[in-house]
Amino acid sequence: MNAPEPSKSPSPRARILAVTSGKGGVGKTFISANLAAALARRGLKVLVLDADLGLANLDVVLNLHPKVTLHDVFTGKATLEEALLSAPGGFSVLLAGSGLVEYSRLTPEVRDHLLSVIDQVTPRFDIVILDTGAGISDVVLYTISLAAEVLVVVTPEPTSMTDAYATIKVLALQQGRREMRLVVNQVPRVGDGRATAAQLQQVVDRFVSPAAGGAVTLTLLGDVPSDMGVREAVKKRRLLVETLPGSPAAQAVTALAAKLSP
Repeated sequence: MNAPEPSKSPSPRARILAVTSGKGGVGKTFISANLAAALARRGLKVLVLDADLGLANLDVVLNLHPKVTLHDVFTGKATLEEALLSAPGGFSVLLAGSGLVEYSRLTPEVRDHLLSVIDQVTPRFDIVILDTGAGISDVVLYTISLAAEVLVVVTPEPTSMTDAYATIKVLALQQGRREMRLVVNQVPRVGDGRATAAQLQQVVDRFVSPAAGGAVTLTLLGDVPSDMGVREAVKKRRLLVETLPGSPAAQAVTALAAKLSP
């Protein structure tokens, strides 16, 4: 009598991390790309999916000129394999097309396409970073719902904090998120992000947690100081952790990656 074949264990699936923000211009895509490179340096297989559908700029940050984008995959003009690109920094990317008005709202087709892509890529990577759009549109919220972990990028500037609070509130009340991570970008000095995180937590404790029926916790992953090197790297369309690894901002992002690593 033959022994039964051992059952095949399912492929391990990637951790899915949504990087989001309440408003644009806070450095969300900069954080996503440089964090991916720092994680890749730690030996992890990383994919960044440009989920800012219609207003994509990850290709600009990385100085890539894709012939195939997620739009082509969604419309059946190309395969997912053709859209996966190697990025500077040792990670992979799936780039979205820009200026595509059909992705400004969440249709059943967009929902199905996003879910299908996520299902296909998660067995192949250790971490998938979803670089979402800013704000609380239905497309952004649906994209975040696909992630197990949420990282909110905020700056100490009052409008950024107000918009970050609005995002946190919606994620807590609509998606039942009880814990979210924060990165405070563009702080005057390393360590200054603690005050911003404490302010946000105080407002969340007062207004969000009671409405959510339980504590909503904001965990400060770290802060990234204002750094002239960031502007230079962005101008040159290169990753800061690659061009100026010893700069204060690059070291801060490297520290974020260390905290996120298994």
